[in-house]
Amino acid sequence: MDKQQKSSFGRGAIPRAEWRGWWFAWMVLAITATACSSETASPPVEIESAAVSQAPFTIVALGDSLTAGLGVDEAAAYPALLENRLKADGHHVAVINAGISGETSSGAVSRLDWVLASLDPDLIVLATGANDGLRGIDPKVLQANLDHLIRALKAADIKVILAGMKMLPNLGPVYTSRFNAVYPRVAEAHDVPLIPFFLEGVAGERRYNQQDMLHPNAEGYRRIVDHIYPWVAAALP
Repeated sequence: MDKQQKSSFGRGAIPRAEWRGWWFAWMVLAITATACSSETASPPVEIESAAVSQAPFTIVALGDSLTAGLGVDEAAAYPALLENRLKADGHHVAVINAGISGETSSGAVSRLDWVLASLDPDLIVLATGANDGLRGIDPKVLQANLDHLIRALKAADIKVILAGMKMLPNLGPVYTSRFNAVYPRVAEAHDVPLIPFFLEGVAGERRYNQQDMLHPNAEGYRRIVDHIYPWVAAALP
C-alpha cells in the first residue's frame, strides 16, 4: 500500500465533524454491546438458583409389587396417591415409585446404590420383604438385608420409614412368628419409624384386594395411603 492509499484511512482524509460523528457512533455501539453481553450472562445464574431453591422434597417408595402397583394403573398405586395427598395438604414434594414386582429384600440391597445415585431421595419408604416370606426365605436373611439397607441410608443422611410386613399363616406358626418379629427388631435397633403393618385394614379383605387376595386394588391403595400418611407427614421437614 503506497502513501496515497494510506492517507485515505487516516484522520486527515475525513472531515473533522464527520470523524467525530463516527467516533461517537462507535462508542455508543461499543457500550451497547457490552451492556447486552452482561445482561445475557445473568439469567442462567438466576434460573439455576431458582431451580435449586424450588427443588421438591423427594420421597422414594422402595419395594416390590405392593409398591409398584401390580394390577392397577400407576396413578392408582400408593406412591402416586401419596404424592397427590401431600400436595393437596400444601407440601412441596415428589414421590417416586421405585417398586419392582417380585423383588426380595436381597434385590433391594443389590439396587440401592443405583436408587441413591439416580433418584437422590430425601426420604425412603422401605416396604420390602413380602416376597422373602412367600418364598420361605430364612428370616435371618431378611433381617440382615434390612439392617444393611437402613445402615446405608442413614450413612447417606437419608430419612427412612420402615413398612412392616406380616406373613400368611400357611407357612406354619414358627416361621410366621420369626418373620413378623423381624421388622420391630430392626426398627428398634436403628431407631427408625416403623409402620407396624403396611397392609393394615387391607390384607384379607376381599373388597380391597384383587382376585389373588395378595395385591391391593385401587380402593385398597387409597386405604393404604390413609393408613401410612401420618408417618410420612411426620417425616417431612
